[in-house]
Amino acid sequence: MKRMPVFLTLLFLLLLPALVFSQTTGKVAGIIIDDNTKEPLAGANIYLEQTSLGAAVDVDGSFFIINVPPGNYMLVVEMLGYETLKIENLRVSVNRTTTVEGKMKQAIMEGDVIVVQADRVEARKDQTGSIQTVSSDVLEALPVENISQVVAMQAGVVNGHFRGGRSNEVSYLVDGMQVDEVFGGGGRTVDLETETVEDLEVLTGTFNAEYGRAMSGVVNAVTKDGGIDFEGSVSFGGAAYPTSHNNIFFGLDKGDYIRNKDYKINLSGPIWRDKVTFFTNYRYQDNLNHLSGIRRYNVDDYSNYESEEPALWFTEDYGDSSYVSMNGSRNTSFLGKLSFKFTNHIRASLLYTYNDDNWEGYSHSFKYNPDGLASAYRTTDMVTFSLNHALSNKAFYEVKLSRVDNYNGSYLYKDPQDSRYVHDAYLRSGEDVGFVTGGQNKGHSEQTMIDLNAKFDINWQINNNHSLKTGFLYTTHDLENHYSDIRNLYYGTDFEGYVELDSTGKVVFPFYEPVTLPDSSRYSDIYNVKPYEFSAYMQDKMEFDEMVINFGLRFDYFNPNTVYPTNRRNPANKLEFADSLNRNSTYPEADAQYQISPRLGMAYQLGQRAVLHFSYGHFFQTPPMYAMYQNHSYWLGADDFAVTMGNPNLKAQKTVQYEIGLSQELIENLNLGVSLFYRDIYDLLSTKIISTYNQVEYGLYTNKDYGNAKGLEIKGEFRQGAVASYLNYTLQYTRGNADNPVQNFDRAGANADPVNKLIPMSWDQRHTLNLTLGYYKENYGVTATGYYNSGTPYTWSPLSSSPLALINISPNNDYIPSKISVDLAAYYHLKIWQDMQLSFDLSVYNLLDELNEEWVNGRTGRAYSDIIEDSDLDRHRQDFNDYEDRVHNPAMYSAPRQVKLTMGIEF
Repeated sequence: MKRMPVFLTLLFLLLLPALVFSQTTGKVAGIIIDDNTKEPLAGANIYLEQTSLGAAVDVDGSFFIINVPPGNYMLVVEMLGYETLKIENLRVSVNRTTTVEGKMKQAIMEGDVIVVQADRVEARKDQTGSIQTVSSDVLEALPVENISQVVAMQAGVVNGHFRGGRSNEVSYLVDGMQVDEVFGGGGRTVDLETETVEDLEVLTGTFNAEYGRAMSGVVNAVTKDGGIDFEGSVSFGGAAYPTSHNNIFFGLDKGDYIRNKDYKINLSGPIWRDKVTFFTNYRYQDNLNHLSGIRRYNVDDYSNYESEEPALWFTEDYGDSSYVSMNGSRNTSFLGKLSFKFTNHIRASLLYTYNDDNWEGYSHSFKYNPDGLASAYRTTDMVTFSLNHALSNKAFYEVKLSRVDNYNGSYLYKDPQDSRYVHDAYLRSGEDVGFVTGGQNKGHSEQTMIDLNAKFDINWQINNNHSLKTGFLYTTHDLENHYSDIRNLYYGTDFEGYVELDSTGKVVFPFYEPVTLPDSSRYSDIYNVKPYEFSAYMQDKMEFDEMVINFGLRFDYFNPNTVYPTNRRNPANKLEFADSLNRNSTYPEADAQYQISPRLGMAYQLGQRAVLHFSYGHFFQTPPMYAMYQNHSYWLGADDFAVTMGNPNLKAQKTVQYEIGLSQELIENLNLGVSLFYRDIYDLLSTKIISTYNQVEYGLYTNKDYGNAKGLEIKGEFRQGAVASYLNYTLQYTRGNADNPVQNFDRAGANADPVNKLIPMSWDQRHTLNLTLGYYKENYGVTATGYYNSGTPYTWSPLSSSPLALINISPNNDYIPSKISVDLAAYYHLKIWQDMQLSFDLSVYNLLDELNEEWVNGRTGRAYSDIIEDSDLDRHRQDFNDYEDRVHNPAMYSAPRQVKLTMGIEF
């Protein structure tokens, strides 16, 4: 194992004593003055009710309270001779400063109290980049099922891509600890329910130095704590699809009308007064969803349509013709949290989360053989211990330790030697009908990742103007990957193709036994690696009367902790050259990678109601681990473009981003923000072609792709009384030379010309808009959200008989039609006894039952269509359907109207 270089160790030691702003708390700051004289009231006592957090007003009238958990508070200001001032519903958000201007009046009678409401919408004076914070009360009101839907609503997020980057350029945090899925780069390992989140922070812009392992965005969810009162809820929800498109989404009007079931339990409260509290949340979902297949064939049915004569066709279709869900899911989530308040200055928490998910992805080719389709599995256990110690009113530190055990699998049966696997010959029987008429998916993939994290953060509020933050994070990974194609023990023998008929006349292949081959074959990729990484940063937040400056420096270090072949033309030394030893590979340790990235943000207050901000930064992200370790045995076959190989010497991908924006409170309680951004994205993951000494060409992951993005974001918020409205709009232009790391490699393998110019990326949606309107009262309310998406690129391709087929047409040369949808949510609470009430929630997704095209046919530019030629009809050999059945793929459309009713008890 490589040791960290000496100069890196020295850098760590230099950073440690200076020491990060906790990514789970915020700050309250402001000024307290006499309402008549406008003089500062030095010595006034300020505190947050039902907490031990408070401060005394300084001689200039200023104060600050740091280390405040996110939530709504009552701020109390007391001073002898003055009325007590109480500010209700003061919202504190993670990593933000909530500004207060308190004006106190002299008391006529002792004990006078004046209560005012905090501003519901205010100019964010300390916001130097694009940050959207969604509080728990907003999460409860939105017509959404999960956190991902909330993130997707934010300006700058387009179809899962943040500001034009690839989808794996985002980092996810739970209570400040990263939970990224680093093997495939596909999102997060931990999913939280909306009921468990106190504050959701979505950063789409140039985020500060405390955030790393991301180039495009950061999502930080801060979980709730238990309170001093017992609270809870139990609910059941059922959903159906009352749609007018049953001809497309067949099976919805058959069988169970309630397609989706949702069970929730939430409990919280004290264990020992306010010293020890608990919070728990459980949810189980059993969803059939909207895409179905028909069990016309069983997996061991054999059919043969090779002959041009229908009389010679052979069919076995012994299925029961029942409808089978083909995009269903079973999801279990649990969160338990114990919060400890040892003293007024020391608090701790122990968090445990559990996710167990199993789902299917629709495959049109398996429409009539749904039992042969593999499923995906994911299980994650996360344990986090946090300790927060306030050293004084000006400084605190946090220690966090976490372990994340993540399992991902994709298979039909977990045991690759399961006796229910059938002979491969059944799967090959569907070649002439466009559909699989038997057989099974035989891929079998399992990955286990164990992440251990240790994090230390400290915040020192030196004075009213400077808040110094610094900290470090150390992470070790333990990755086990097992991928195998399930093979036949009798493959390649005379017995493999032996066929006979059983007593019922059914075709049987008796010589079949499922096996998996070792890592030295093309049919398996098995390895265990243990990379590790370290990061540290320093940052100063400088807050002045009219300006806020964030300046920081971040250091990241990653060690792949493995070896690599020095000669990529002979990586496994399978080619022998006795006369030239330098053609062989040796296997030294891969180089560690490290980067230093500066971050700068400024916000300037224009009067009392507007803030102008500018930010700039360098952002690095290590490529996903599959690209480092894939094909760990360096196996190469005889075919060109059949293999891609990992490269542990990959560099970090890099983004340089600029942003300027203006936030303006147009009128009271109405705020509008506009941001312009530009990004250059360098060293993106790509694949280059390597030619071996025996002229076999394969792919090696490398850093050579480039992209850029520019755009405009508009965010609006209005809250007045019972009415609330939110607006998010993104105008975006995204260009690059490849959609994904293997796009140009695949084009070369298909003898297509290389892409020699910047093209629109497949997520280059020009306009993305959503508008939410809500009306909320204590016992009832309604929210509606409308979405407009202008459409993403697709690759139009001409008919093979067209002269245009001879022209090198670039990918992503046209756009699919625009999409529009409306979601609705409503609630009603009925009090039945003291603090107990019945709750009724109605959610309607795609209220207008729009047929929105998710992807289209490359020849027509529309879903559910194709240009059918005579040759296509001639190739279709089946006696129960026509060629258009191949074309009519319901997965090309988004889900139809869904209506969900939830009933529960709250106490």
